[in-house]
Amino acid sequence: MKTLFITATGTDTGKTYVTAALSQALSAKGRSVRVLKPVISGFDESDFQDTDTAVLLNSAGLSATKEAVEATSPWRFKEPLSPDMAAGREGREIDCKSLVRFCLKAQAGNEDCLLIEGIGGAMVPLDATHTVLDWIAELKAPALVVCGSYLGTLSHTLTTIAALRGRDITIAGVVVSESEESPVPVSETADTLTRFLDGLKIATVSRNAGPEKVLAAVSEMTGL
Repeated sequence: MKTLFITATGTDTGKTYVTAALSQALSAKGRSVRVLKPVISGFDESDFQDTDTAVLLNSAGLSATKEAVEATSPWRFKEPLSPDMAAGREGREIDCKSLVRFCLKAQAGNEDCLLIEGIGGAMVPLDATHTVLDWIAELKAPALVVCGSYLGTLSHTLTTIAALRGRDITIAGVVVSESEESPVPVSETADTLTRFLDGLKIATVSRNAGPEKVLAAVSEMTGL
């Protein structure tokens, strides 16, 4: 089964949008897809159908029932903070070993594709000593990095890639997802990143591009 971990340079870069678009496009092509967002903060239990988890389930053609949401996102926290802080507000802590085991069990499934969406950026803390970066490294799955085209994205993206490379994580590629406020054309951001990220494939996705265009943009780099 093809596993892809979708991470990002920070929050609100389009990570969920890209993951959902890939899921929807692959499902439309007859591929069996499983989507996971194991950790989510800013989660409203009373309105679970209006969450990123529900978006991912719907993209795979699944109903966002309470049970399906709980199975897709076992670690759910109310406060819109980093996972360690959000968990702390509830007197809880993420067991990173259990988190990794949960994902490894999913990897052993029979689906054609497993898309795992992380939380926040690659360096976001999960607990007192682990970050999303540690989570990716333990899974040994290729990472697709989603960045924006906002002012500051170049530094954020180059730093994220350096961190991933420092842990010998396979980087499937970088997706520049057009930000709502973009000082330059998204293609210009991609061109600049290309100069500094030798050997990495970089794709661009315009706002509201649609599932098929997103899949076309990243299929070559991911093999999906």
